[in-house]
Parts: sequence; structure tokens; C-alpha cells
Amino acid sequence: MRMINKDSRIPLYYQLMDIIIEQIETGQLKENDQIPSERELCDKFDISRATVRQAIQMLEREGYVYKKHGKGTFVSPEKMKQDLLKFYSFTEEMKKIGKTPTSKVIEFEIIGCNEKISRKMNIKKGEKIYKFTRLRLADNEPMMLETSYIPYNRFPGIKKNDLEKEAMYDIFTKRFNAVFTRAEESFQSVLTREDEAKLLNIKAGSPSMMIERLTFERETIIEYTIGIARGDKFKYHVVLKR
Repeated sequence: MRMINKDSRIPLYYQLMDIIIEQIETGQLKENDQIPSERELCDKFDISRATVRQAIQMLEREGYVYKKHGKGTFVSPEKMKQDLLKFYSFTEEMKKIGKTPTSKVIEFEIIGCNEKISRKMNIKKGEKIYKFTRLRLADNEPMMLETSYIPYNRFPGIKKNDLEKEAMYDIFTKRFNAVFTRAEESFQSVLTREDEAKLLNIKAGSPSMMIERLTFERETIIEYTIGIARGDKFKYHVVLKR
């Protein structure tokens, strides 16, 4: 294990942060592992408690650790890192990081679309659509709440339990031979509403990311989804090329 260099110009708390981050990123400390107590860190590195507290506060702020009152400080679960330059699905992304994805359908109905959805999806007002809300979970932990609007005529016969048994995009491609040509997404930081927070198991007013997605099959919109993603569970990645 690296030790702290007191002769370095790098602040002591920053050196301690770097050591703990290295242990997390190399797997020496795993998800939900408890990190050593303040006293243990003070003794191991011969530094003050104030220095340790500053390092822990910064690690918590940056999402590497979380605290349990009266129990200690623990390594945060890995966030879902989403590359914004390629098409993705929640189910496949969760599998990539070793988690088991599931969906719980909170609401499911077939309705005539209103004026707002008509404009969004470029379809006639009153046209029959599915509207359903799904709670997306990974290893049984709530991650995201999604409300989707899907044209009924393109995907007739979908049932509520279909969406709990199988990924929506798998239903589209395997049962209806859908071909996704592109998707457009917009992102907005929001404060989680009380009803959303209850389902996501977080405090009302916690920061979340609202994601609006339009999915196209050639020039036809086949999905409009509004998602509320927990701010403590997701990070987004984009590469800008000149």
C-alpha cells in the first residue's frame, strides 16, 4: 500500500483520497465494503482526524463512498456509466456491469393520445397508444422510473406482464421485427418529486436526471419515453471529436 508523503506539496487529505480511490478502482475495496474508521486511518498514516474527515467528505461528495449513521463509511456501488454516442438499453447496460435487471410495471393502459403526445410523436390526436410506467431495478434496487408512449398499431397485443418478463426492445425486435435507426435524447437535472422518490427509495427533493427519448424506425417515431434516473446511480459519458 502506498503511504502518505508529508514532504510532498500535495495536500495530505488529497493523498489519502488518492490512496482510497486506488483501492476502490483496483478492487481492493469492493462495493459496500466498509472502509477503515477515522481512528484507524489516523493511526495507519500518522495524520490528524481533521485531515481524514476532509478526505472522507470529499470522497462522499464525489460519490466514492457513503455513510451509514452509527455504522461507518462504505464504498458506493458502481454507477451505471452510459456512453451517449451509441444506442443502448437499460437491460443490456445492467448486464454489462454484472447486475440483474428487472422491471416492475406500475401503470399500464391503452389510450387515445392527447395533443402534447401527438405533437411529440408526430401522430394524430386521439390515435391509440400504449402508456405505461416501469420501475427499473438492478439487483432489486430501484434505479430509474420510466413512462413510455408507444404506437399501438405498430405493436399490437402487448400485455402488461410481457413488459415484466422481457425487455421492451427485445419485444419490438423479436416479435415485431422493428429496426431502430436512431434515438434522440435530452437531459435535464431535476429535483425528485415525492411520488417518484417513494418508488425510487430516495428522499423527495434529491437530485435526479430527467431523460426524454425519442426512438425512430427510419422516420417514424416508435417510442417516446420520459425517465427519472437517480442522480446517485448514473453518470453519463460523451466523447467530443473534432
